[in-house]
Amino acid sequence: MESDDASGNLDVRSEVSSSALRHSRRVLAALFGPPAHRHFDVRYWDGSVERGGAAPDWPFTLVFTRPGALRRMLVPPSELAIAEAYLAGDVDVEGDLSAAVTIADAIYGQLRSPRVIASITRDLLALPKDDTRIDKVRQLRADHRIATRARPHEPQRDRAAIQYHYDVGNDFYQLWLDERMVYSCAYFASPSMTLDAAQEAKLDLVCRKLRLHPGERLLDVGCGWGALVMHAAQHYDVQAVGITLSQQQLALARDRIDAAGLASRCHVELCDYRDVSRLGVFDKAASVGMVEHVGVEHLPEYFASIHQALHPGGLFLNHGIVSLEAAHPLSLGERIERKLWRRDAFIDQYVFPDGKLGPLQAVVGSAESSGFETRDVESLREHYVLTLREWVKRLETHERQAIDLVGQHTYRVWRLYMAAAGHAFAQGQLNVLQTLLAKPRDGDAMLPLTRADLYAKPVVTPAPGTFAQSRR
Repeated sequence: MESDDASGNLDVRSEVSSSALRHSRRVLAALFGPPAHRHFDVRYWDGSVERGGAAPDWPFTLVFTRPGALRRMLVPPSELAIAEAYLAGDVDVEGDLSAAVTIADAIYGQLRSPRVIASITRDLLALPKDDTRIDKVRQLRADHRIATRARPHEPQRDRAAIQYHYDVGNDFYQLWLDERMVYSCAYFASPSMTLDAAQEAKLDLVCRKLRLHPGERLLDVGCGWGALVMHAAQHYDVQAVGITLSQQQLALARDRIDAAGLASRCHVELCDYRDVSRLGVFDKAASVGMVEHVGVEHLPEYFASIHQALHPGGLFLNHGIVSLEAAHPLSLGERIERKLWRRDAFIDQYVFPDGKLGPLQAVVGSAESSGFETRDVESLREHYVLTLREWVKRLETHERQAIDLVGQHTYRVWRLYMAAAGHAFAQGQLNVLQTLLAKPRDGDAMLPLTRADLYAKPVVTPAPGTFAQSRR
């Protein structure tokens, strides 16, 4: 009798699987056309494969690991639902994830058609419903992990949001960042340049744009693991102070500074940008990849705090991401569509809690309303595409070690977010800008008439072993 029951259950499961396979294939055909028209392969949970017929630019295989995967991706349809299906392991990507992230945009375009929605709804609802994996994934969202009582961008919540992102673990970041652990856009002289060299070039570019001179005091807002303050102290003989809200960054930065013998020339403090006045007055300041955490509505407060921390005649280099889409007004219909599609919800829920990117005019307007004068703006958009692709490649190379350190969920979050960000920069949805701001002294911005001095000095190379000795 037990054998008959087992056989009956097996027959039922086989029938469910076969039915789900038929419905899933119809959904994919409605969304992407027949296999011969696709630029990717599809593999289903039973091992069957549909080969894409179009020549792929970046080949990948879309893998559905469970019969109900498409239902959990698309009922109801949203960018967040697609991301969570990947995080739960119901959907996987073998090959180039940077190419695969375009699938979400393709689905969004198709689902704007009522005809397409009508054609797939019955098939989607016929698929098995099992939300157990998704429910477990959602328990790891930021709104379950940070101080929810505080309002966005109050100091307590900012501290929790920063720690949610950066305290994943120093060992995890070391797997895929460069040897200096610079977690921001690198500066490539050519696409063949190594990441280590490109990050050193970026650090030196920041120092040269600030026209650092020996003996000056430099403030680094959001200093990460201390790469910029160390570089500036070593090669420009300044007194550098970095601030962070991450306890893990603070600990490693101090270890690296001590190991490099730089404790007399630079140090790192646990400090909110709103409290930098307690650190004294500075000649120059930089903020590299931190402004994204501030929030558009708090930009005036951010720039005012740094303006107050600078001597008259001081310079501030603000390096940050802006949204090119945010610069274009949306119609009511577009705003509704964006809300229903839950655009950017994945980033907010799993990567950068409370982060909101604004347009360049919000950055410049807030800076100038605080008393700064804009002197130079340089786009590094293409450089960030190269940086993110290198990060993804390095993370994938160390997949096993990453999963051992932080688990499958976090590995998938970082792999997806960096691949998606690289696509957004490549498509011109995002930009990253270095904006040089001056605090004039009696109208004098203390700058040369041309940029020639920026390129007169070659990028320096540290003494052998300097950074290797400071890594832990």
